[in-house]
Amino acid sequence: MAPSHHLKTALLVIDVQNFFTPMTKQALPQITTLIHHFRAQRLPALFTQHGHPDADLAGPPYANQLPAVQALIDDLEADEREGRRERGWTAVVQKNTYDAFVNTDLEERLRGLGVERVVVCGVMTDCCVDTTARGAFDRGWETWVVEDACGSANRKQHEAGLRGFGFAFGDVVGTGDVLAEVKG
Repeated sequence: MAPSHHLKTALLVIDVQNFFTPMTKQALPQITTLIHHFRAQRLPALFTQHGHPDADLAGPPYANQLPAVQALIDDLEADEREGRRERGWTAVVQKNTYDAFVNTDLEERLRGLGVERVVVCGVMTDCCVDTTARGAFDRGWETWVVEDACGSANRKQHEAGLRGFGFAFGDVVGTGDVLAEVKG
């Protein structure tokens, strides 16, 4: 990772929602630190929230691959009731695929903000985090995944996601690296 303080950077917080709480326990302190850092630097932070409307559940691929999808829907409704959908200085992007750029306005939001680099954290490292980070790379952004601010179902899956991303798509960094390098 070459120092590049001057790049306008956005934080993408992937699917940190009630349904995935067991996978975020170790990463949550670092995720919180990153959110506070981006806020203090007056840099954008965008949250994604994974869920599926009824139409998604009628057939493949989701009806067969997501047995707990009703829990995701219940989670979205709980977040709505608790007022966590929009967080003032952040935006919440609703998504129904592993890549937060597919079927959403995330790309337009980032381009509208003049973002040149994205820092990605959240869950699951080897699924939505990795897929979204690769999507950012494919769209031309310098992309970092924050290893200690991500979680997955187990350590093996977490490490596989980091290895795959770091091999060809961007930098795998720690929270301390982001705090040192990213300034508003």
